[in-house]
Amino acid sequence: MLSRLFAPTVRVSAHCDLPCGVYDPAQARIEAESVKAIQEKYQANDDPAYRTRAIVIKEERAELAKHHVSVLWSDYFKPPHFEKYPELHQLVNDTLKALSAAKGSTDPETGQKALDYIAQIDKIFWETKKG
Repeated sequence: MLSRLFAPTVRVSAHCDLPCGVYDPAQARIEAESVKAIQEKYQANDDPAYRTRAIVIKEERAELAKHHVSVLWSDYFKPPHFEKYPELHQLVNDTLKALSAAKGSTDPETGQKALDYIAQIDKIFWETKKG
């Protein structure tokens, strides 16, 4: 009797850990844009001190982008998303690998490749927000 008295009267469910609106691929995109911009600036500058600092910052930004993609994969996307978008697991893996490649490279093409993958995640993400 007491358990029914204190039982919740309203059931709720959510597909993410916090109310919607806290997850957004834009965070990963912004960091990846920084990676590519730093790669471009690195190529345009011959100063060894500048280049060293650019590499450190680029690696930090690439790691942050990887973190944001990983959070989307582990905290936002749920089984119904993976069922509707079966390519999502591979896409996230490819994105993380591309970000790792950009982290270890000064070639802006690697930064662009990571951005292209993030754009695909972004498209799926916003499609999931519609329904």
